[in-house]
Amino acid sequence: MTDTGPQHRGFAWLPVSVVALAVTALLLMFASRYGYHRDELYFRVLGRHPAWGYVDQPPGTPLLTRASIALFGDTVRGLRVPAVLAAGAVAYLCALIAREVGGGPGAQTLAAAASSGTLVLTFGHLFVTTSLDMVVWLAVALFAFRALLRDRPRWWLAVGAVVGVGLYNKLLVLLLLATLGAGLLAVGPRRVLLSRWPWAGMGLAALIGAPNLVYQAAHHFPALTMAGALRSDKGALGGVLNIPFFFLTVGLPLSYIAVAGLLRVLRDPVLGPVRAFGVGYLLLLVLLCAVAAQPYYAMGMVLTLHAVGSVPVARALAERRHSRALFALLLGLNLVVSAAFALPVVSLRSQQSLHLAEADQGLGDEIGWPRYVSQIAAVYRPGAIIITGNYGEYGALDRYGAAHGIPARALYSGQNALRTLGTPPDSARTAVVVGYDDRAWLSAQFADCRAEGRLDSGYRIDTEEQHRAVYLCHDPVRPWHALWPRFLHYD
Repeated sequence: MTDTGPQHRGFAWLPVSVVALAVTALLLMFASRYGYHRDELYFRVLGRHPAWGYVDQPPGTPLLTRASIALFGDTVRGLRVPAVLAAGAVAYLCALIAREVGGGPGAQTLAAAASSGTLVLTFGHLFVTTSLDMVVWLAVALFAFRALLRDRPRWWLAVGAVVGVGLYNKLLVLLLLATLGAGLLAVGPRRVLLSRWPWAGMGLAALIGAPNLVYQAAHHFPALTMAGALRSDKGALGGVLNIPFFFLTVGLPLSYIAVAGLLRVLRDPVLGPVRAFGVGYLLLLVLLCAVAAQPYYAMGMVLTLHAVGSVPVARALAERRHSRALFALLLGLNLVVSAAFALPVVSLRSQQSLHLAEADQGLGDEIGWPRYVSQIAAVYRPGAIIITGNYGEYGALDRYGAAHGIPARALYSGQNALRTLGTPPDSARTAVVVGYDDRAWLSAQFADCRAEGRLDSGYRIDTEEQHRAVYLCHDPVRPWHALWPRFLHYD
C-alpha cells in the first residue's frame, strides 16, 4: 500500500525507536568531550536561585538544569541529559506527524531521521532553551494536526496544555500560535476560529502559564527588552540568516524533504485543513527576517514540514528502487556533515586547523572555561571582588572558582538576570574585572586599573573570551551602589 493521504496507520515503533536510540547514544557519546556551554553555566547559577521568571527568560530551563544535576550529577554529561532526551523525543514527534498526514513505516522512519539533522544534534548536545522548545513546537503541531485533520476539536485543549507548559521554557511558542491563527484567517478553515475549542485551549494555556505571564507584566515585559537587545547584537545579519537556516535545520543534503513538505501542505487538497501551517511558516519567516531574530527560531516549523514531506519522498523511494542507494548515500552524508558541525567529534588540536568551532558558536562556547578560571585566579587577591562582563565567565568562576580559592560571594556581574544577585559592597576597594574590552571606559570607573593577564584557552581557536584582558582595578570613583548601574546591561 502506498502513502496516499491522511489515514489512521499503525505507528512504526521499532524503526523509529532505533533512530531515537541511535541519536541519543551518539549525543551521550560526545556529551562531555569539550566542556560546558556558556548558557549552561548560566543556567546552573540561575537554577540555584529559583523564581517565577528572570529578566531574560522563563524559569523552566534553569530549574530543569538544577533537577538534572541533582539526578545525574554536577557534570557536563549529567546536566545535558534533558537535551539528549529532547532530541530523542523529536524522532517520535516527527514520526507521529508523518503518520497524521498518511505516512506509513517508511515515511515515519524518514521523518524520525530529522533528529539526526544539524540543528537537532546541536540542541540535543547543548542544554539550552531551544532544546525543549523544539519539542514544544512539534507537540503543538502534532495536536493541531489531529484537531484539524481528524476534525476532533477537543485536541485544541492538548494544544493549549502544551503551550501553557511551554511558556515556562520560552515565550516564543506564542509566535507559532499567532502565525497559525493568521494562516487560518488567510486560507481557512475559518470555521475553526468560530468553535469554542481553540479558545478553550488558549484559556487553558493562559491558566497554566499565568505565573510566568504575571511575572512579565509585573516586570514591564523584560522579554521585549531582551528581544531588542538580541536584535541589536545580531544586526541585519540575524534576519538574513533565517533563509539559509531553512536548509540547514535538518541538513543541506535532506533539505529538499522540507521543501516537498511545504509544497505539499500548500497544494495537496487532502491536507487542506492544515494549509494554514504552510502559510503560517511563510508569515513567520517574513516576520523573523524583518525583526532580525535568531535564525533557528523557526526550526520547529521546519521540522514539521520535513515530517509532512517525508510522505511523498518515501512514496517515491518505494516506487523507484534504483534511487534508494543514492538516498542512503545522502542520508549518511547528512549525518556525517551534521555531526561534524554540531558535535565535538574532533579533538581540540584538530579544531585549530579545521576551524569548525569558529564557524559554530555553540562549539566555540564550550572551550577553555577551566583554564580561563585558573588565569583569573592568578590575578585575584583575597578580599577582592570579581566582576565579569558576561554570564559565561561568571558561571565558569562559580563552577571552578572554589578549587582556586575564589569564594562565590566575591562574584558579581551586571549582565541580564545576574544583576539581581547582588551589588558589590561599598567596602570593596579592589576588583578583578574580566570581559570588558573598552579599557578607556573601564579606567574611568577606577582610580587605577591595569591589565594583569590575558585569557588563553591553550588552543589557536578564536572564541569570544580568547585573549581578553584580566584587569586588576583599585579604588572605584564612586561608592558601588552609585557606580554599579554603569555595569548593568542586557545582551
